[in-house]
This record gives sequence, C-alpha cells and structure tokens, in this order.
Amino acid sequence: MTHVTAAPAFAYKGRTAEGKTVKGVIEAPNEKAARNRLAHDGIFPESLTQKGTGTGLQMEVKIPGLEPRVKTKDLAVASRQLATMLDSGVSLLRAITVVSQQAENKTLQTILQDVASQVEQGAPFSASLKRHPKTFPPIMTSLIEAGELGGFLDKALAASAENFEKSMKLQNEVKSALTYPIVVLVIAVLAVVAMLIFIVPVFENMFADFGGKLPGPTQFLVDLSHAMPFVLPPLVVLVIALVMWWRAKKNTVAFRSAVDPVKLKLPIFGKLFRLLAVARFARNFATLMSTGVPMLQALQVVGETSGNYEVQRALEDVQDEVRKGGQVGTGLARFPIFPEMLTQMVAIGEESGSVDAMLSKAADFYDNEVETMTKQLSAILEPVMIVFLAGLLGFMIVALYMPMFSIFNEIQ
Repeated sequence: MTHVTAAPAFAYKGRTAEGKTVKGVIEAPNEKAARNRLAHDGIFPESLTQKGTGTGLQMEVKIPGLEPRVKTKDLAVASRQLATMLDSGVSLLRAITVVSQQAENKTLQTILQDVASQVEQGAPFSASLKRHPKTFPPIMTSLIEAGELGGFLDKALAASAENFEKSMKLQNEVKSALTYPIVVLVIAVLAVVAMLIFIVPVFENMFADFGGKLPGPTQFLVDLSHAMPFVLPPLVVLVIALVMWWRAKKNTVAFRSAVDPVKLKLPIFGKLFRLLAVARFARNFATLMSTGVPMLQALQVVGETSGNYEVQRALEDVQDEVRKGGQVGTGLARFPIFPEMLTQMVAIGEESGSVDAMLSKAADFYDNEVETMTKQLSAILEPVMIVFLAGLLGFMIVALYMPMFSIFNEIQ
C-alpha cells in the first residue's frame, strides 16, 4: 500500500482564463509542481509563496503548537453544515462559500476558500478536497466521492459528520479518563522539583548548624538538590527534543510498526487501545459501506484511517483475500486483534447482504465497551494517583524532618 507524505503548502493569487481573480492554498512537492497544477486547473498565478517561508517583513512566522490545526471537531461541524445546506436546496458552491466564511478555524477557512475556487472552475468536490490530504482524511473524501457518483452528496456529508461526531465522542471519553492521572503526575513532578530547588536548601543550611551526619533519606534529598542546577536544564531540553521527535515520527510507518504492537500488549491500557482500534474500524467500515463505497476501496480507506498499524497490516492481507474471491469475515478471523464476535457479525452480514447494518451494531457495542472501560480506569486511577502523590510528598517531608527527630531523641 502506498503511504502519502504530506506536501508543502503554497499560497497563491492568480487569474483564470476569463480574467477572474482567485486565491487560495495548494499542496505540492515543490513550487514548480504547484505552478504546473495551477496551470492544469486553468489558473495563471501572479504570486506563489510557500507557507512558512519568506524574508524580512514578508516572512510568515509560525510558532509550533500555536498555529491553528484543523481538528476532528472542525471537520464534523463543517460536514454537518454542508449537509444541512445541501439538503435545504442550497447549491454546493454557495454552501462551501458560506461554511468557509463561518469557519472559526482560520486554516480550515483558507483551505475551504481554495476548495470553493476549484469547485467554481468545475472540479469535483472530492477532487478539490484531495488536494489537501493533511486536512481531509481519506474516509471523508471517499464518502463524498461516492455521494457525488451516486447523487446523494448531502447524505454522504451527513454520514461523514456523524462519523466524525462519534469518533470525537470516543476520543473525548478516553482523554477525560487519562487527563486526571497525567495532571496529577505533572503536579507531582513540579512539586518535587520546587521542593528540591527552594525548600531542601533551607533545611540543609539549618542541618549544617546542628552538625553531625544526616540520615540516609535526608542526605539523598540534599545530594539530589545539589544536582538539580546541572540535571534540570539538560532534562528540559531532552523532554522538548523528545516531544518534537515524537511529533515528527509518530505517523511514520517505521515508528507505528514498532510502537503499535507494543501498545496492544500493555497491561490494562493494551485492552483499551485494542477496543479503540476495533471500534474505529467497525464505525468507519460501516459508514463507507452504507454509502456504497466499493468493498476493496472501503478496506483500504479503513486501514489508512484505523490509527493502528496492526489493523492496517491485517486489512492489507484481507484486501488480497477479497481480491481472490474470499470473504471479509473469514479474512478478519485470521487476526487476533479482531474479536470473534466482530468477525462473526461481519460473516453473517455478508451472508445476509447487510454488512453495513451488522458493522454499525458492532461499532455501537464496542463504543459502549470503550466508554465502560474508560470509566473503570478513571475509578481505579484516581485513588492510585492520590496515594502516589501523597506517598511521594510524604517521603520528602519525613526525610527533611528526620534530623530533627534525631536531635530531639538526643536531648531526651
């Protein structure tokens, strides 16, 4: 399977053959390719600038993490708005223009303006979206392409919106379950660092006046406090470097092929990651099949959007089996990541001609499983993290007061 690498984005302003001024953003490997693509679309560029480059006052400054990123929520809202307007009889071009003007996300606003420009020139809506693979996932473009071919674009957009909304709900449930332990862990680290930098030196000076040898735990904290000025700066740089490295590598095949199998084998969380992957597979597959996307194309799109390399690799093999005349349910049953209940429901759906309905029911079931498990994890992790934080801070406080206990014992 070919894996698409995100191309640079070029902001352009030009004129059509009719003399109309157009502007927007286009993705291409380089400036020459961008100009060729614009020429193919009948646009003669007057200016073409790669976003994020330039000199002097014209340079576009982007701070990593602060520039607006198009999120699932933005796509869900845009899809729902487009579906509603098309269902009400508004033309596609007018609907895209209105949605682009109302979009809160500035990046999505600019991209939709480019899409509107392409549609106005006669390009298919799905093809215009595919020009921006970093923004519009394959499942959305495949649904819209099927809607265009079948004459039910409004229903395809509604299906896309529903898919995004349910995916977003699932993501929020998992995030809410993990937020508390992460926040507690960050607070614990900051509290320990603050005590080592500001509190321990005060006690150390006081202990020096007492004389004598410090207890082991107290001496450990004092030594750690002395090391902080030398250890903390490189540690902060290392953490920042790791975060940047992770963001650059997390979507590469090499990284996912190494990390995703490990995620599925983690204690407790491995089961959650598996349920998430299965729920996403069932939901995306059901959505694509319900709108008439061909089976092989649906399997490819679902694999690319599964979010898990193990699922993607398995679906590549299932595609080969289906090409040879095999059944999807039989193919899925060969891979342990897919639960037996899911494979049986798919097999029954193939026999009865209702794969999309069976997959939809399976998706609802696994969505509920994820919700239940996240609630259980939250109930378990909250007291565990409280005990961890209390134990860590308690150890430091006792270690700092141990010399005083020794002095009191000597006085008595």
